[in-house]
Amino acid sequence: MPLTPNSEVFITCAVTGSGGTQDRSPHVPRSPKQIAESAIDAARAGAAIVHCHVRDPETGKPARDVALYREVTERIRDAEVDVVLNLTAGMGGDMVFGPTERPLPLKEAGTDMAGAAERVEHVAQCLPEICTLDCGTMNFAEADYVMTNTPGMLRAMGSMMTALGVKPEIEAFDTGHLWFAKELVREGVLEENALVQLCMGVPWGAPSDLNTYLAMVNAVPDNWTWSAFSLGRHQMPYVAAAVLAGGNVRVGLEDNLWLDKGVLATNAQLVERSVTIVENLGSRVIGPHEVRTKLGLTKRAPKSA
Repeated sequence: MPLTPNSEVFITCAVTGSGGTQDRSPHVPRSPKQIAESAIDAARAGAAIVHCHVRDPETGKPARDVALYREVTERIRDAEVDVVLNLTAGMGGDMVFGPTERPLPLKEAGTDMAGAAERVEHVAQCLPEICTLDCGTMNFAEADYVMTNTPGMLRAMGSMMTALGVKPEIEAFDTGHLWFAKELVREGVLEENALVQLCMGVPWGAPSDLNTYLAMVNAVPDNWTWSAFSLGRHQMPYVAAAVLAGGNVRVGLEDNLWLDKGVLATNAQLVERSVTIVENLGSRVIGPHEVRTKLGLTKRAPKSA
């Protein structure tokens, strides 16, 4: 593929995620107030989009409580700084199997399976500009855990998101996820000018080697907008790789806890470093207003409780 760098780049900050990182760094936000403040700091540092999960404020474990999402979104919307809201809709498809000789019944601890409407209820209540759609089922690093997103579930969730006027961000963890996303566009479940996030290096999806990465990039239709990220020490190299291949950038504590060897990062610091990389490559970092124009997003207030 010819090297066509992106000259106008937006940065997404993935603020906290749903992994078990809450006890590995004091900077991983737990409460809605902490998550919102970290998102606002990231926006001030140059992030045009903040991608938010919520956590139990006491334990830090991932949660799906609509009230927590409402508090996060309202705090961000009330802030003086402008930023595009992107809420996860990836929760509610978690299956943890029993031992290999007796996989059923599923283990109660960690299993969380919900219907399509329940999985997008917080999206319907909070009406962010963007929400994620994990476009496939995948084995994660844990031995018996499966992230479950059936074709029927994805068609139902995607249709609900489109009807709400919230733009789905297709999360593609492997090439087959992009294949199915194209089918959703062909069927009219998703609009043609789709938005996709290439998720590299997540075990056991697409590895973060450049050959696989370029295969993912080449599978994205020309009229789609895309970003890419990788995990841990690969996060900042993928800032450069995304820009050079014509895409946009995602950084944040969901994917990487470290600023330098032995130095724990904040979200704002990760965004600041990504801004420096983008600008040193000769590109311009664009803000939330330009992103809304580019992606056709609608900024709205949440529904009343």
